[in-house]
Amino acid sequence: MAAGGFCKLPNGMVVVALNLPYGSAAVRVLVHAQNRARALTRLRNLGLRAIYLRGNAAPPTPDEITAVLHHPDGLIWRTAPDNGVTATELWHPIRALLRRPAVVQG
Repeated sequence: MAAGGFCKLPNGMVVVALNLPYGSAAVRVLVHAQNRARALTRLRNLGLRAIYLRGNAAPPTPDEITAVLHHPDGLIWRTAPDNGVTATELWHPIRALLRRPAVVQG
């Protein structure tokens, strides 16, 4: 199950953050939407079918909220930080994740 969480904004909208497995690594995906259900539906409509948010174990940080609010699509991702280490990678639009093949090491 993916770790994740959400934050309700003062205007009633939400930002949902999910850590999803992607090949041998993990990615952190941020979605800005009207509510949690719509955020998850946005991801499912892009082909990420088995996405569920249970609990609020890893809510988005204030920097993550700012990043997704300033992106025109409201859907961004980057490599998930390991062991609490802050990632220095820039955020990417979700299109870049979906057209990039997952790296499978075997």
